[in-house]
Amino acid sequence: MRALRILLIVLVIVGGIFVIVDRVAVNLAEGEAADRLKVNENLATTPDVSIKGFPFLTQVIGGTLDEVEVGIEGYEAATGDGAEKIRIGDLRADMTGVEFSSDFGSAVADSATGTATVAYDELLKTAKSETTEVAPGVTAEVVGLSDGGNGKIKVAVEATVLGTKLPEPVFVLSSVTVVDGNTVRVKADALPEFGGVAPAESRVRRITDFEQTIDGLPGGIRLDKVEAGGNGVDITVKGSDVRLVG
Repeated sequence: MRALRILLIVLVIVGGIFVIVDRVAVNLAEGEAADRLKVNENLATTPDVSIKGFPFLTQVIGGTLDEVEVGIEGYEAATGDGAEKIRIGDLRADMTGVEFSSDFGSAVADSATGTATVAYDELLKTAKSETTEVAPGVTAEVVGLSDGGNGKIKVAVEATVLGTKLPEPVFVLSSVTVVDGNTVRVKADALPEFGGVAPAESRVRRITDFEQTIDGLPGGIRLDKVEAGGNGVDITVKGSDVRLVG
């Protein structure tokens, strides 16, 4: 009994040491991955990287990590317009089956899913244009975007009729969809009237309908689904063979 007791104590001590070593190793790996991702994606701040699964060391031996979560705040995505950027306030990606090189210089995930949020004021930069004539004597422009409920965007349009600005904006509910995996499309469900004047559809849609390209997301992930939310447009992203670093 005494020998068994000693053996159990030894096993507990060894197991505790292994857990400590394993956690230290994963913390070091997370920090290294975060630093490399920051450089690789030219990020302004260091991202959050969390390696899931236990033990970590056995995953290292196998050359594949079960799951890696990445969080990036304030990611500046390309818009397809040269130097223009659009800010993504919160980008989260859950990557599975991450294979890495022996020197940790590269890491590629078999698949990735995640979420992102684009604030309404960011999207408004695309929608907002110069005042446009939508009917004889009627000019209008988009002045605001907000949550319209039920997954819709509420578009505020300010109009001037025969030289007189309407006292209140006209609101339009719009559907938002993803096109070609890299574009957010906003399209009015119904067209508004301005002071009793119904503009031609082709003219009014020049201001109510618009698209925003979002390119160059980390590792080549792409837009999947989109829905209007309380603080902005909530986007689901996905990808395969996603390059985490290298």
